[in-house]
Amino acid sequence: MRALGLWFFCFGLWLLLSGYFDVPLLLGFGVLSCALVVFVAWRTEVIDPEERPLRLRFNLHIFSYWPWLLWQIVLANWDVAKRIVDPKLPISPTLITLKPTQRSDLGRVIYANSITLTPGTVTTALSGDTLEVHALTREGADALLDGDMDRRVTRLEGGE
Repeated sequence: MRALGLWFFCFGLWLLLSGYFDVPLLLGFGVLSCALVVFVAWRTEVIDPEERPLRLRFNLHIFSYWPWLLWQIVLANWDVAKRIVDPKLPISPTLITLKPTQRSDLGRVIYANSITLTPGTVTTALSGDTLEVHALTREGADALLDGDMDRRVTRLEGGE
């Protein structure tokens, strides 16, 4: 049943993203590609019999998190662009270790990806309950150490 649920989710997403509803050949390719994804997930034991394919509960925090993250990406882009154009602005590469407060692996992955999506910072390692992050500047590292993004992702995950 879990595999079937995953297939319906994948195919629904495929339909939504492709926009092909009336071309039989393309619909057939969609059916087959989603079946292949489910088969690979089953063979690699990614489909856990105790969990749903999507573990994050729907909550209203997603409507505040996405615009906030997009704004952080814009601000970081602006900062990196200024540092490229003006060589007098300091660049101080910094490697930091963070302890995320998310409870699930998925929450920690969302946090790590959010850091990497923000220009000037890259998550270099995610192991267990620690993240290793490379920041282009000390200010970027300090912003992550402040914990605002961590708190927002934890709220998105359903925690406080």
